[in-house]
Amino acid sequence: MELIRNHKALMTSVSRVRILMIGPVGAGKSSFFNSINSIFTGHVTSKAMAGSTNTSLTTQFRTYPVRDGREGKSLPFVLCDTMGLEEQSGAGLDIEDISSILQGHIPDRYKFNPFAPFQHDEQKASRSASLQEKIHCVVYVIDATKVSLMSNKLEEKLAAIRRKVNSLGITQIVLMTKVDEACPLVEKDLQSLYISSYIKTKVHEVSSRLGVPVSCVLPVKNYSQELELNLNCDVLLLTALQQMLRFADDYLDDIRPVEGNPL
Repeated sequence: MELIRNHKALMTSVSRVRILMIGPVGAGKSSFFNSINSIFTGHVTSKAMAGSTNTSLTTQFRTYPVRDGREGKSLPFVLCDTMGLEEQSGAGLDIEDISSILQGHIPDRYKFNPFAPFQHDEQKASRSASLQEKIHCVVYVIDATKVSLMSNKLEEKLAAIRRKVNSLGITQIVLMTKVDEACPLVEKDLQSLYISSYIKTKVHEVSSRLGVPVSCVLPVKNYSQELELNLNCDVLLLTALQQMLRFADDYLDDIRPVEGNPL
């Protein structure tokens, strides 16, 4: 927690790292924000709407800063939540909208329209966005219990998004959620996560299907039904967040001028 509190982005023009959460409906994007918010608040919170439905509960683009305690200062990152991805076209988050988010054009609370992507001119966003407004790390949120059930259409959608993110040079990471639901051993004891052969096979499967290195797949358990915080749960969540901040630094390091002062 102390390392995250004191994190400073590599560029002085970036006061808070912006992390974009992308993933299928119900994978746990909003729950991850709620979980991180809970840890720093000191008790379980539910600020972002989260739950299990067939269609996305998140219909707006939301940028969630996290405070260090209820009255504390804002921490040096913002978690950006999106509408869930859906298999069929004309439903869920549009790839064109993702492109606009990555480049910093979409404002907080913009309501997604699956039939019509965001139009720059409508929102007077034709200007070039500042580095602070752009996304510095992309996180794909995947439900460990549904890895094998992922359809070809959804896999193709994720591959198209990855190509777009790659073209902008933004670092990417995968958050594998619901590890306790995927493995009875882990449900019984979260500390057995790294010795569970089943979770290991799921990590490798996610790595293979999304085309990311195994080291970029981070298994976590979000808070969903608990009333109290759990240290083992916190450690996994904070480790994942710390890795996201490091990856964002890799992106900023890559784009900053070779010589001279930071932007």
